[in-house]
Amino acid sequence: MRGFGRYLGAALAARFASEGMGMAVVLLAQERTGSAAHGAFVLTAWLAPHVLAAPLAGAAAARTRRPRLFHAGALAGFTAAVGALALLLGRAPTPVVLAVALIGGTCGPMVTGGLSSLVAGLVPAGPGRDRAYGWDASTYNAAAVTAPAAVSVVAALGSAGPAMALLAASGAVAAALAAGLRYEDRGAGSAPEGPRAGIGAGLAALWRVRQLRAITSATTLAFVGVGSLTTTSVLLTSALGSPDAGGVLMTAFAMGALAGSLTLGRVTTVAPGPLACGALAGTAVALAAAAFTPSVAWTAAAFAAAGVCDGPLLTATLRIRSDHAPAAVRTQVFTLGAGLKLTAASAGAALVGLAAGAPPRALLLGIAGLQAAAALLHVVLARPGARGGGSGGGAVTGPSGACATAPAGRRTPGEP
Repeated sequence: MRGFGRYLGAALAARFASEGMGMAVVLLAQERTGSAAHGAFVLTAWLAPHVLAAPLAGAAAARTRRPRLFHAGALAGFTAAVGALALLLGRAPTPVVLAVALIGGTCGPMVTGGLSSLVAGLVPAGPGRDRAYGWDASTYNAAAVTAPAAVSVVAALGSAGPAMALLAASGAVAAALAAGLRYEDRGAGSAPEGPRAGIGAGLAALWRVRQLRAITSATTLAFVGVGSLTTTSVLLTSALGSPDAGGVLMTAFAMGALAGSLTLGRVTTVAPGPLACGALAGTAVALAAAAFTPSVAWTAAAFAAAGVCDGPLLTATLRIRSDHAPAAVRTQVFTLGAGLKLTAASAGAALVGLAAGAPPRALLLGIAGLQAAAALLHVVLARPGARGGGSGGGAVTGPSGACATAPAGRRTPGEP
């Protein structure tokens, strides 16, 4: 596991910067222009390129002969865009600001799935790698808890400009740590000596390989609900008589997810397919219960329970991608999966905006229903013999990832 501690530092610093951007951009726009909507447009430009850039970034990472330089460079580009936005937002012409946000957003897939794809080259296959993915997943949850809080505190004590500078500094730390990772001789992120995979090869693998198809479809559906959870939480606390407590619910969910990833997510005796299904089903039950709670305190407890259940989902997802993605397209699979989830979350946020007039409890039940439907979708698609995009749909070694049928234990990695 040489260098894995450095990797965790790089991943946490990069994801801290990424998770803080949503709040920091809106606060900075409000401060300098008087319009939070301006910040929303900039944030949209920041997020929009993720799903489009994911296959390009994954293919470029797979083809590069200097993966260390590529990943450090992507993080440096991400950092430079954050710093540029801190200087330009509210001061430069809007088209210039939007262009900078678009450029920075193209580096986003390397902060999420791109970094996670390196774990396979840093940690040997076996239970140790499964635990490593649990630690990797915890960096997402830790960043989700700490980054918005840090941005809020710095902005309250001074202004949103220093808060953005904090995120840029965190990104710079991530780039420096990534530059020192020792994975070029372990084959992570690149296989230059083998046949080069095309840009569409990662998407083809996501469809052809049964386990990848199942987890990608299920998590994408689930994230339509996750993307609408923040707005729904605000509407729900308003209905409960505490309109300012929406952040409390999401903090409870994030802290629960961190606890879940550090505990349940580190269980290696359960195969990742059943773990993912259990996480989705548990999240559905807890969110459904939250729709019937009588007070904000009870609702926060139910949100925390939902977060605990959700925590292992990312760990299981990363394990499945690592076990079943063909080596030549592993980075593409990771970046595409992350991009699809983020796009689904954006769609969910837009949908709940259109349905904001509905009863908040009904919206929360709808989100719970999406989690339950995602668990069922995974069961159906992960069954041996489930139809895919070609004859390779079930040609992956190892047991199925379906909830009811896959036995406990690590799968045998395979190719499509």
